[in-house]
Amino acid sequence: MAAASQGNSSLISVTSKYVAPSDPSLPALALQITSLVGSYMIWVGVTNQPPESVQNAARSGALCRDWACAMPAPPGHAGFGPATSLFRSSSSDVSFSMAQRLARRFHRQIFLSVDVPATLLSTPRGSHLLFDAEKGIVTALNSLGDEHGQEVS
Repeated sequence: MAAASQGNSSLISVTSKYVAPSDPSLPALALQITSLVGSYMIWVGVTNQPPESVQNAARSGALCRDWACAMPAPPGHAGFGPATSLFRSSSSDVSFSMAQRLARRFHRQIFLSVDVPATLLSTPRGSHLLFDAEKGIVTALNSLGDEHGQEVS
C-alpha cells in the first residue's frame, strides 16, 4: 500500500484522530480513516495511547472484530443503500447500522471496523461509548471534507 499512497498521494490518505471520552469512566477512542476515491475505510477502537501517539493505536487493534460495508442509496432514493457485514462476532454487530448511517450522511461507501470489547458494549455505558465513536467519526469526516474542499452533508 505504501507504493499506492506514494503514487497517488492526492487520492489516498490516512488520518488518525483521538476522541476524548465524554464520561471520565469511559476509555478514549482512536480513529484511523483511510480516504479512498469515493469511499472511506474507518477503524475505531478503544485506546490507552495518549493523544500524541494516537497513530499507533490501530496497530494494536483488531480490524475484523466487527466490520461492515455500506453504500449510499442511489441518487433520488430515500433511505439506506445496500450494506453487509464483512465480519462480526456473536457479541457485536454495531458496525452494520453505524456504517449505513455514515454512508447515508456522507454519500460515500463506508468500510467500518468497530473495535470495542464486548465487555464494554454489554454495560449501560456501552451505548454512550458508541455514541462518542459515531460523533467522533462524523466530526473527523467533516473536517476531512473541509480540508479537501469537498462539500459534506
